[in-house]
Amino acid sequence: MGSQGQRDSLLYKNFECHPAAVVSSGTGIFLHTEDGRRILDSTSGAAVACLGYGNQEIQEAMMHQLLKLPYCHPSFYKTEVAEDLAEYLVHSTNGVMSKAVLCGSGSEAVEVALKLAKTYFMHLPNPQPERCHFISRTGAWHGATLGALALGDFRCRKDPFISMIPQTVSRVSACSTYRGLRVGESEQEYVQRLALELDSEFQRVGPHKVCAFVAETVGGSATGCALPLPGYFEAVRAVCRKYGALLILDEVMCGMGRTGTVHAWEQEGIVPDLQAVGKGLGAGYCPISAVLVNSRLVDSLKKSGKPFAHGQTYMTHPLAAAAALKVQQIIQRGNLIPHVRKMGAYLGRKLQERLLPHPYVGDVRGRGLFWAVELVANKETKEPFPPGLKVSNLIHTRGMKKGYEIALFDANGAYDGYAGDHFLICPPYIVSQTDIDEIVDRITRVVEDTFIELEG
Repeated sequence: MGSQGQRDSLLYKNFECHPAAVVSSGTGIFLHTEDGRRILDSTSGAAVACLGYGNQEIQEAMMHQLLKLPYCHPSFYKTEVAEDLAEYLVHSTNGVMSKAVLCGSGSEAVEVALKLAKTYFMHLPNPQPERCHFISRTGAWHGATLGALALGDFRCRKDPFISMIPQTVSRVSACSTYRGLRVGESEQEYVQRLALELDSEFQRVGPHKVCAFVAETVGGSATGCALPLPGYFEAVRAVCRKYGALLILDEVMCGMGRTGTVHAWEQEGIVPDLQAVGKGLGAGYCPISAVLVNSRLVDSLKKSGKPFAHGQTYMTHPLAAAAALKVQQIIQRGNLIPHVRKMGAYLGRKLQERLLPHPYVGDVRGRGLFWAVELVANKETKEPFPPGLKVSNLIHTRGMKKGYEIALFDANGAYDGYAGDHFLICPPYIVSQTDIDEIVDRITRVVEDTFIELEG
């Protein structure tokens, strides 16, 4: 085996392009690299590490479970810790979601939600096997597995595998005021137009063929925190109910407190039929996700007396459940969700004050501790930069350098699936006002210096 600098057995996304930093440790909101950098993780990884790094209480809970029982087969046995986590999740919805499926990743949770939706219609007293079509939204990202890719619209990730992807999904416009609201159109008129578009898509496909409408409650990495307008989800839910289809909300990124309530849908006046959560559930201490099932669906599935034809090796994993349960207990005990709202409002205000005046910053949007900065070549026309410039990646790369040392989640495709640059800021829930001041200062320097170099 070679030295650290010579190791090259791990296959990276870009094959020969290795990550710029070898991380040796993490404490609080900082990551420490082997070359001496102390990187301020303003993104919680990918909106994952919501309690930061090195939390001893979580580590101890995991060690206790590891010594007690690290794994058992989910079909043969059950564990108290998995039952406790499911109970917590159900209770967090005030019981309107009455069952939880514990999975391994966000993509897996989305796949489970799709299969549960199909199962629901197959197990009705009068089964509806023709309901196998899903409607999602343009610009969405729902995961990397094939079913989740079919739902998504992040084209540079999807195009290489298009011939393998099920052709059972169509799309309608996302709710994005920056990109979708027309000149002279009120927000209420925009919501009505989007609802009518969804209704028309049901009609085009055939209402009896649609299984569910799937959406991120708050847009994720691909759309850059695109926010739903008041009344939007009430309007689309009404369309789903009109045609007997389900509403599935993907809160893998925006849920579990990230946007200021435990569940993002709590701010929308609706309850989904199925909900996927992930990232902030276990705060990165173990891979874990979950699907929450509405009590209405659970009652129907129970009456059928038929099983859910699904199972995976690491479902209800005891170690992951122990980590997630302790994470959620710490968030609840520390009253961190109100803190997310308070710090999120401060973060948004500071980002808008410092960055919106910049000639290449088109929009700053977000909710809670989930914010995005969209970069444009022309502020008046909202024209994006050419994809080949990779502007958001340049922002990220500069941020990682000595003298800046801030992690920014770079993304693209918000304009048409290919063009459109933005980056996300989603710090841990433990962030302080002083931390936010430092985050905004570093981001401002990164943005300003990147564009000075580009213009030069």
